[in-house]
Amino acid sequence: MTKRPRRLGFFSRLLDRTDPAQRYRLGLEQIVWAERCGFESAWVAQHHFVETEGGLPSPFVFLSQAAARTSTIRLGTGVVTLPLENALRVAEDAAVLDAMSGGRLEIGFGTGGTPAAFASFGQDSANRSAVYAQSLAEILAAWRGEALRNGPNRIYPAAPQLVDRVWQATFSVEGGRRAGLAGDGLMLSRVQPRPADAPHATLADIQNPIIDAYLAALPPGRAPRILGSRSIFVADDRAEARHLALLGLRRFAALMPAAGLKPGDTLDEMLAKSDAHVGTPDEVIESLSRDRTLDRVTDIVAQVHPMDPPHACILRSIELMADRVAPAFGWQRQVVLEAVA
Repeated sequence: MTKRPRRLGFFSRLLDRTDPAQRYRLGLEQIVWAERCGFESAWVAQHHFVETEGGLPSPFVFLSQAAARTSTIRLGTGVVTLPLENALRVAEDAAVLDAMSGGRLEIGFGTGGTPAAFASFGQDSANRSAVYAQSLAEILAAWRGEALRNGPNRIYPAAPQLVDRVWQATFSVEGGRRAGLAGDGLMLSRVQPRPADAPHATLADIQNPIIDAYLAALPPGRAPRILGSRSIFVADDRAEARHLALLGLRRFAALMPAAGLKPGDTLDEMLAKSDAHVGTPDEVIESLSRDRTLDRVTDIVAQVHPMDPPHACILRSIELMADRVAPAFGWQRQVVLEAVA
């Protein structure tokens, strides 16, 4: 990564191995700690039903508590599965959260979700793209204060400022073009399926064409916003980092066979398949420097998934990311001043 990332973010999947209430408490502690370490943003994913895939069906509820516990860090959804939501309620919840957080909400949308999740919501996953486009258009109109489709009402509070804080997640070149045409931010995943004709392609081989399409479609004068999420686990001790990563990746392989990991894989094979960066600060710096996509992002967002080490190790990884890893690429830590009673 030769250019300074404008912002450093932390992404939590809320997968600590405990009960739901404790999961959410630990996730909040990680976000608070990320703010104290100077991170500019914190992101959470929305997942329904399967606790081992993602622990949070209600991101706005969670982020409202994060807003109350923090003061400067921007709070993002990465992502809201828009086809499974009522567009009007998303518009209202986001507007209220942005007002209560002091204008710190960043809102990522995606079409994702498994077919089984769509069926549970009475939706057909085959229609997800059309539903997504219609819902996004309704949300943007509502935020701008326009009258709603089915009557004269307008949402309160209106939130025209959120129109410029939308991010679209995609795996495809066409999705990158669509985000660019809209002038939205582009969200790139930590890992991506390899095409059948290029099974050994790097993440950069797949994601740089998406960025190319995004930048080509971006309206003149519109500043690009490109978020690169990456799996990063940093530790003081190499052996400990690799041991914990192996435990987490084996657990993930058993729970999520579709991820392509196999319990018999070596750690290095698992790390390669999951595009993960694990080790001491120097090792992670060297590993990240080979990811050419990161030369082009405006936001690098670190998550410990799918290694999912214990909470104390996550906190230390956040600290080492801010103190050692990100500064190696030109990022400067933001100091948060504590209020004096």
